[in-house]
Amino acid sequence: MGGTELYTKALAANQLAQGHRVAIFVPSTDYAAPDSIRPSWEEGLAVYRVPIGPQSRSQVFWHTFRQPQLAEAFTAVLAQEQPDLIHIQHLMGLPASIVDQIIRAEIPYAVTLHDYWYLCANAQLLTNYDQTVCQGPDWWANCAWCVLARAGHPHALAAVPALVPLLGARHHKLQRVLRQAQALIAPSAFVARLYDELGDLSQKIHVIPHGLELPIQLPAPTPDATAFDIAYIGGFSWQKGVHVLVEAFSHLPPPARLWLAGDPDADPAYTAVLRAQATTAVTFLGKLDREAIWELLARVDVVVVPSLWYESFVFVISEAFAMGVPVVASDLGVLADRVRHEEDGLLVPPGDVEALQRALARLQADPELRQKLKQGIPPVRSFADHAAEVESLYQTAVVSRAVDV
Repeated sequence: MGGTELYTKALAANQLAQGHRVAIFVPSTDYAAPDSIRPSWEEGLAVYRVPIGPQSRSQVFWHTFRQPQLAEAFTAVLAQEQPDLIHIQHLMGLPASIVDQIIRAEIPYAVTLHDYWYLCANAQLLTNYDQTVCQGPDWWANCAWCVLARAGHPHALAAVPALVPLLGARHHKLQRVLRQAQALIAPSAFVARLYDELGDLSQKIHVIPHGLELPIQLPAPTPDATAFDIAYIGGFSWQKGVHVLVEAFSHLPPPARLWLAGDPDADPAYTAVLRAQATTAVTFLGKLDREAIWELLARVDVVVVPSLWYESFVFVISEAFAMGVPVVASDLGVLADRVRHEEDGLLVPPGDVEALQRALARLQADPELRQKLKQGIPPVRSFADHAAEVESLYQTAVVSRAVDV
């Protein structure tokens, strides 16, 4: 399960606790075909898992245009549940035609913009051909080239004319999904700005920052006064910029330690590169559970988010701030919105090893600066506050739809 799934589960659980009836519809990687569409009950939630097996990258792309099994299952679930409102967390791997069903049934729906998939088939606005941040879709200039590079055929120029109308059709379908929604939810102002710039959707977009589910009691901070401790918590992949951090750290004077928390099996080749770069002061912690993450944050001096692509929110910033830990982040996209330079953290140009090394060296040498940044950290929003704002938007969407009908 990734961030979108975990968020969906948390939001649904909160709504259930508020007395609402909640059902979740999701494709399953199982193969067994059920005799009928029935929910499994998971912690009080009705979860409809439609078994279609694992989806390859190409299948995820094509299923936007057509996936009869999921479309038929969704028809059955609509009839069984008869919802007042539908919240689309993601359509990746689902047919866009299910939105046509929602519209025909005159059910209001909201869409959360968890990433940039509605604008970019890559979902990342990061090009496959040269790994640079994309400034927006252009089917001739970059989208077709990106598809070919991702498929492993970057020089198949003859395929470009065939891909352009296909990408245009995808764009048309997904823009219709966004334009017909009663509300679009952006987790950050940056995501809202980007979708508005590329899709002219300002009238529908509502910025509702994510909230954080905190443990009943946060662990007490236990920094080691004899060392400077740095943490990275997140995915191990090139676009996350972990290699930039490892190289920058290698130039810090001792005593400094770098703790890397993430799944080493997500991209074994990239993890091998990181291990080859790492000094003996770098520790690979593997994938941590929630309790272990809080314990790590309790003992570090700074958290680094060295991303090379457009993130959409970054929960680890909220988690670090909840523990009173300053953040050093790339001056890019939402990171520049969430970290205030010289107030609660430091911003550095993305991919700039020397700039990141200088920022970390500053913090290592200046405990007073670390204390100043800690004091500038704002309160962290609770998940309950986030869920309450989402519910308020639901109510507005239902009333608005009733008036329109």
